[in-house]
Amino acid sequence: MLPAAAVYYFLWEVNTKSVPEGKTLRTFGRLQSYDMVSSQAVLTAHHSSVQHCICVCTKFVEPFQAQLGSLYIVLGEAEYRNGKEIVLKARVFTCVEGLNLQLLEKAIEEQRKYFQERKTPLAENTS
Repeated sequence: MLPAAAVYYFLWEVNTKSVPEGKTLRTFGRLQSYDMVSSQAVLTAHHSSVQHCICVCTKFVEPFQAQLGSLYIVLGEAEYRNGKEIVLKARVFTCVEGLNLQLLEKAIEEQRKYFQERKTPLAENTS
Protein backbone atom coordinates (compact mmCIF):
# COMPACT_ATOMS: atom_id res chain seq x y z
CA MET A 1 0.00 0.00 0.00
CA LEU A 2 1.30 3.45 -0.88
CA PRO A 3 1.79 6.09 1.81
CA ALA A 4 -0.57 9.03 1.94
CA ALA A 5 0.28 12.02 -0.22
CA ALA A 6 2.22 14.75 1.51
CA VAL A 7 0.17 17.76 2.59
CA TYR A 8 1.23 21.27 1.56
CA TYR A 9 2.18 23.55 4.44
CA PHE A 10 3.16 27.16 4.09
CA LEU A 11 6.61 27.88 5.48
CA TRP A 12 5.13 30.01 8.28
CA GLU A 13 2.92 27.10 9.33
CA VAL A 14 5.82 24.65 9.54
CA ASN A 15 7.61 26.84 12.08
CA THR A 16 4.65 26.88 14.50
CA LYS A 17 5.43 23.32 15.71
CA SER A 18 2.01 22.17 14.50
CA VAL A 19 3.75 19.59 12.31
CA PRO A 20 4.47 16.35 14.17
CA GLU A 21 7.93 14.81 13.90
CA GLY A 22 8.20 12.30 11.07
CA LYS A 23 5.25 13.85 9.18
CA THR A 24 5.74 14.00 5.42
CA LEU A 25 5.01 17.44 4.04
CA ARG A 26 5.53 19.78 1.12
CA THR A 27 6.48 23.41 1.34
CA PHE A 28 8.15 26.07 -0.75
CA GLY A 29 10.43 29.07 -0.40
CA ARG A 30 13.40 30.93 -1.79
CA LEU A 31 16.82 29.35 -1.41
CA GLN A 32 18.70 31.72 0.87
CA SER A 33 21.81 29.63 1.46
CA TYR A 34 23.29 26.23 0.76
CA ASP A 35 26.24 24.53 2.43
CA MET A 36 27.40 21.56 0.39
CA VAL A 37 29.77 20.32 3.10
CA SER A 38 27.08 19.99 5.80
CA SER A 39 24.24 19.22 3.31
CA GLN A 40 22.15 22.07 4.69
CA ALA A 41 20.01 24.59 2.83
CA VAL A 42 17.85 27.42 4.15
CA LEU A 43 14.53 28.33 2.54
CA THR A 44 12.78 31.62 3.28
CA ALA A 45 9.32 33.06 2.66
CA HIS A 46 7.63 36.35 3.54
CA HIS A 47 4.22 36.40 5.21
CA SER A 48 2.56 39.36 6.94
CA SER A 49 5.78 41.39 6.65
CA VAL A 50 7.73 38.71 8.54
CA GLN A 51 10.44 36.58 6.97
CA HIS A 52 10.17 32.90 7.90
CA CYS A 53 12.89 30.35 7.29
CA ILE A 54 13.45 26.62 7.59
CA CYS A 55 16.54 24.47 7.49
CA VAL A 56 16.51 21.68 4.91
CA CYS A 57 18.76 18.61 5.06
CA THR A 58 19.76 17.91 1.46
CA LYS A 59 21.90 14.78 1.81
CA PHE A 60 19.29 12.58 0.05
CA VAL A 61 18.94 14.89 -2.97
CA GLU A 62 22.56 15.70 -3.69
CA PRO A 63 24.19 16.56 -5.94
CA PHE A 64 22.07 19.38 -7.26
CA GLN A 65 22.70 22.77 -8.84
CA ALA A 66 21.85 25.29 -6.12
CA GLN A 67 20.49 28.58 -7.45
CA LEU A 68 20.47 31.07 -4.58
CA GLY A 69 17.43 33.33 -4.60
CA SER A 70 15.38 30.91 -6.70
CA LEU A 71 12.07 29.39 -5.64
CA TYR A 72 12.14 25.74 -4.54
CA ILE A 73 9.50 23.19 -3.61
CA VAL A 74 10.60 20.57 -1.10
CA LEU A 75 9.00 17.26 -0.17
CA GLY A 76 10.32 15.58 2.95
CA GLU A 77 9.92 14.58 6.58
CA ALA A 78 9.88 16.91 9.56
CA GLU A 79 12.50 16.34 12.23
CA TYR A 80 13.08 18.33 15.42
CA ARG A 81 16.67 19.01 16.47
CA ASN A 82 17.38 19.84 20.09
CA GLY A 83 13.64 19.58 20.71
CA LYS A 84 12.86 22.95 19.15
CA GLU A 85 14.38 23.62 15.72
CA ILE A 86 12.57 21.92 12.85
CA VAL A 87 14.59 20.53 9.97
CA LEU A 88 13.03 19.18 6.80
CA LYS A 89 14.78 16.06 5.48
CA ALA A 90 14.32 16.54 1.75
CA ARG A 91 13.39 13.63 -0.52
CA VAL A 92 12.57 15.94 -3.44
CA PHE A 93 14.09 19.42 -3.82
CA THR A 94 12.99 21.07 -7.06
CA CYS A 95 13.71 24.52 -8.44
CA VAL A 96 10.46 26.07 -9.69
CA GLU A 97 11.71 29.53 -10.56
CA GLY A 98 9.09 31.42 -12.56
CA LEU A 99 6.17 29.80 -10.75
CA ASN A 100 3.39 32.23 -9.87
CA LEU A 101 3.41 32.25 -6.04
CA GLN A 102 -0.01 33.84 -5.70
CA LEU A 103 -1.59 31.12 -7.85
CA LEU A 104 0.24 28.38 -5.92
CA GLU A 105 -0.98 29.77 -2.59
CA LYS A 106 -4.52 30.05 -3.94
CA ALA A 107 -4.39 26.47 -5.27
CA ILE A 108 -3.24 25.21 -1.85
CA GLU A 109 -6.08 27.06 -0.14
CA GLU A 110 -8.61 25.66 -2.64
CA GLN A 111 -7.23 22.14 -2.15
CA ARG A 112 -7.55 22.49 1.63
CA LYS A 113 -11.12 23.72 1.26
CA TYR A 114 -11.96 20.78 -1.00
CA PHE A 115 -10.47 18.22 1.41
CA GLN A 116 -12.28 19.85 4.33
CA GLU A 117 -15.60 19.63 2.45
CA ARG A 118 -14.93 15.95 1.74
CA LYS A 119 -14.43 15.29 5.46
CA THR A 120 -17.80 16.71 6.45
CA PRO A 121 -20.70 14.24 6.29
CA LEU A 122 -23.13 14.60 3.39
CA ALA A 123 -26.02 15.32 5.79
CA GLU A 124 -24.27 18.45 7.06
CA ASN A 125 -23.75 19.76 3.52
CA THR A 126 -27.42 19.45 2.55
CA SER A 127 -28.93 21.06 5.67
